[in-house]
Amino acid sequence: MSAITTLTRRPRGRIGDRLLHAYTWLIIVWLSSPIAVMILFGFNDKKSKSNTSWQGFTLRWYQELFDISDLTTALKNSLTVAVASTIVTVVIGTMLGLALGRHRFRGRGVTNFLVFAAISTPELVMGASLLSLFVSANLPRDAVTIIIAHVLFSLSFVTVTVRARVITLDPSLEEAARDLGATGWGTFRQVTLPAVMPGVLAGAMLAFALSIDDYVVTSFVNGSTITFPLWIIGSVKTGIPPQVNVMGTLIFGIGVLIAIANAVAARRSSRST
Repeated sequence: MSAITTLTRRPRGRIGDRLLHAYTWLIIVWLSSPIAVMILFGFNDKKSKSNTSWQGFTLRWYQELFDISDLTTALKNSLTVAVASTIVTVVIGTMLGLALGRHRFRGRGVTNFLVFAAISTPELVMGASLLSLFVSANLPRDAVTIIIAHVLFSLSFVTVTVRARVITLDPSLEEAARDLGATGWGTFRQVTLPAVMPGVLAGAMLAFALSIDDYVVTSFVNGSTITFPLWIIGSVKTGIPPQVNVMGTLIFGIGVLIAIANAVAARRSSRST
């Protein structure tokens, strides 16, 4: 009787697995469709200001990528802010993640609470509070204030990512390095840092992505500095040019390549350990 029951249940299990796989792929396609549309309309041979209907295939916009000077300047501003804020965020976030993941100190619980509170804070609230801070401090709003703002809202994400990596490390590796005569800096450089590097790289990618596409916080503290997202929102009324789709495609492609490289490096690191 049990054998008959098992045989009758197997087809249902297979049907359930197939439905689950189909549902998963449907969700993936649905989430990827905006990116696919962006890539597709980067090749659209449009004849009017609007770029909302397919009118033919062309590579013209890749050749004229930097013909719109304001758009090129906005992209340069976004890349400069993203790189600068990512470097600062990774340095501070890595040290904070190491401290929270490895050491016990007074105020550790409060620090953890503040880190996760910053993640859960709405961007609207953070942008308004930063604007109030800069106005009270009489700081001119420009690229510097944008970098400060991006460091503040990205720091928690890097800290949590590095902390999660540090918790999984074996402390005996560092102890063995010290027993063999390594200094504190040598142990950190040759043992600790390579072990947490996948988490550091993941945090850096996350900070860069959060910075380069941020609109809400940036719109509060930008002053006269226009970034890539701000320029796109401002051009909606007159029509978004295909160069925006091309730039978005290139940024997406570079991000995918970096993610693949990070995954390969993490796999090699796990195999070596």
